[in-house]
Amino acid sequence: MLYLAAVCGTATPPTAPPDERNSVATTVESPHPRTGRSVPLPVTVASWAVLVMIVGQFSLVAAVPVVITVFGALRHVPDLAVRWTATLLAGTYAVPLVVWLTRPDGARSLSQDMHPLSFGLIVAASAAVIVALHRTRRRHPSAR
Repeated sequence: MLYLAAVCGTATPPTAPPDERNSVATTVESPHPRTGRSVPLPVTVASWAVLVMIVGQFSLVAAVPVVITVFGALRHVPDLAVRWTATLLAGTYAVPLVVWLTRPDGARSLSQDMHPLSFGLIVAASAAVIVALHRTRRRHPSAR
């Protein structure tokens, strides 16, 4: 009889009242189990990719790793320094992108149209994200 109760999913014997007999204990599981990392690997790789793509004159394609870095940092990294630097990166990247998109006489590529100061600010913001991620990993030994 206990075997039948276990197979049917009832946690109480069949002699219990009907409201208790049909109740099944459930647990809520996280859709993304924690792997012990305080900094997800895609955020780290994307922050390095932003730096490499901007320096390599692939500024428009760098929008993809910027978005990955920002969303990953805001959703999965608990450190406020990483969140602030990721937001700074998004802001410094968005300004020349919007200027390039709205200007009627702009250059054919974002890299050619970008002011050297904007170029330097984006590289510095990406480096700041990388440093903040490194500091977060050093502060939390479980992040490795």
